[in-house]
Amino acid sequence: MSENVMTNPAEIVLAEGFSGVSQDWSADKQAFQVPWGKAMMWIFLLSDTFIFSVFLTSYMTVRMSTTVPWPNPSEVFALTIFGNHIPLILIAIMTFILISSSGTMAMAVHFGYRKDRRTTALLMLATALFGASFVGMQAFEWTKLIVEEGVRPWGNPMGAAQFGSCFFMITGFHGLHVSIGVIYLSTVAFKVYRGDFDKTGSYAAVEIAGLYWHFVDLVWVFIFALFYLW
Repeated sequence: MSENVMTNPAEIVLAEGFSGVSQDWSADKQAFQVPWGKAMMWIFLLSDTFIFSVFLTSYMTVRMSTTVPWPNPSEVFALTIFGNHIPLILIAIMTFILISSSGTMAMAVHFGYRKDRRTTALLMLATALFGASFVGMQAFEWTKLIVEEGVRPWGNPMGAAQFGSCFFMITGFHGLHVSIGVIYLSTVAFKVYRGDFDKTGSYAAVEIAGLYWHFVDLVWVFIFALFYLW
């Protein structure tokens, strides 16, 4: 029988200077094994959380402090379909698309654990397609507000001038994240289908992409609740 040899911490002698710091860091890495890509993604998402929190907090502050009436989102973001004036219909569809994309991304991660290359790649491409559809609808929404409603970052004919700057800043920053996510997921899906991760035996890249995409979807839920429903 093999014996487990335990090392007495008192017997561990680290070198002085930079070499000692390097050895100590390496020991911590062995005790707390987390892929570097995953750890860096968590750090990035944490910093991004602070940025979106500042944006949404600033939006709430501006809206509550302005003396000019704030435009009614139900009217601003309404569409006329077959003669019927339907409020927030486009936003509801966009939200449904992103929620659906979270489901396909979760399934992609599941099949990635099972090392099913084809299914994982297809589900990731479906998620990217959902994201591209969302960005396309957002472009239509921006065009309608700019061309038909006359909303600008520095002015707004429907009420408070700050509405335009808040809207374009918050939704534009989130749309940028979705666009980057579409490119990111498409790239990883291509590498999965090509079998690049079979060489390492790890599909951690799929899980990391899933973390990013779920974060983007969660941020939209807060934007939807605060900007469109409030």
